[in-house]
Amino acid sequence: MDRPKLLIVEDDEDVRRQMRWALADEYDVLLAGDRAAALEAVRAHRPPVVTLDLGLPPEAQGAAEGFATLADIQQFDGAPKVVVITGREEREHALRAVDRGAYDYFCKPIQAEELKVVLRRALYLHRLEEENRQLQHHDHGGFEDMLGTSPPMETVFGAMRKVAGTDAPVLIVGESGTGKELVARAIHRMGARAKRPFVPINCGAIPENLLESELFGHEKGAFTGAHVQRKGRIEMAHGGTLFLDEIGELSPPLQVKLLRFLQERRLERVGGRQEIVVDARVVSATNAELKQAMRVGRFREDLYYRIGVVVIALPPLRERGSDPSLLAAAFLQRHAAEGRRRLTGFTREALAAIQAHAWPGNVRELENRVKRAVVMAEGARVTPSDLELDSVSAVEGRALRTARADLERETIRRALAKNQGNVSRTAAELGVSRPTLYDLMDKLGITRG
Repeated sequence: MDRPKLLIVEDDEDVRRQMRWALADEYDVLLAGDRAAALEAVRAHRPPVVTLDLGLPPEAQGAAEGFATLADIQQFDGAPKVVVITGREEREHALRAVDRGAYDYFCKPIQAEELKVVLRRALYLHRLEEENRQLQHHDHGGFEDMLGTSPPMETVFGAMRKVAGTDAPVLIVGESGTGKELVARAIHRMGARAKRPFVPINCGAIPENLLESELFGHEKGAFTGAHVQRKGRIEMAHGGTLFLDEIGELSPPLQVKLLRFLQERRLERVGGRQEIVVDARVVSATNAELKQAMRVGRFREDLYYRIGVVVIALPPLRERGSDPSLLAAAFLQRHAAEGRRRLTGFTREALAAIQAHAWPGNVRELENRVKRAVVMAEGARVTPSDLELDSVSAVEGRALRTARADLERETIRRALAKNQGNVSRTAAELGVSRPTLYDLMDKLGITRG
């Protein structure tokens, strides 16, 4: 396997040579000494990771040229992850760079093994994001806009593949916002009826006195206001797929009429006498518990077994492992492009908040929050407050954060004492980089003396 490319942007030739020597065992190292050379290297070689010294000519003592280089690198599609290299006395510049979209920073003097750890993490994240971009432009194996790598979603995708090539009635069950209509459309698109109509109707959104006409159509003069003959949704779906969303909301009389159509594939319009043959596949969906409705007499058992020859249960987002982060990245990419916003991703805190949130509104809620964040975000990366997720752990998290901080403070103090104050050895023992350890010490009020 080819080694990944790494671009080192550094104006000091000796430092460039040393870094190349230290990193050449893991990377195909490219070198640049100024902004023009760096941008040309990114354009020509598309490295996934870049190290960037902020002090570049013609202002090697300042950071303006480094910040300009960072901004230009981020304009490339699939921009590389940038790790800023800076002096410890210029740490505030590095923090500003991270706020503007750099992946991380590393303070001089450089420890090669610690830098390798940071670069490996950056490379791993870039590869994940690149896979997500490819998924967005790929056919998804026939799943349209559906994304997911969790075992529950793999089970759903497997069931969809199996039923798509048949005409078996499918019942999709799941909480509101889980994507039931997306599943129905994907099944239609993967099947033999793909070039024929897909006709959806929400049975819970139409008043009962109008729903019969919407489903079955009516003849001219059938009731007051019926000035012309009109086909119903079932008839419109001839040759294609009829999607009955929220089927649990159907009244008992309409359940009887729908059952007759499913059994005989014939219908009569309201006010009509002529039987009309309709060949339509029926896919239904509900967020209601139909078996409970059957027990209390609100839903017909014979209709349930007609519409649910195959039942596909969509898992709620909270049970889908890391899928919330994957979906959030896809939504951010889509809506940032639509809004012409240059956003490079989510902060670590935002990703943690996304994974911790219960998502009662499921995928629909997640997309709406990301849409809002695209509008509200002020920095290059989306924060928890942009997503309005700060309150997720406000009640129970305050005590937990205090306890965690006390534990981290005590752990770091003991490690420092054990290593006689040596920060490098302490960082290695704790499994973090030196910059990360310094940040933790500052946050927890641990003196460096």
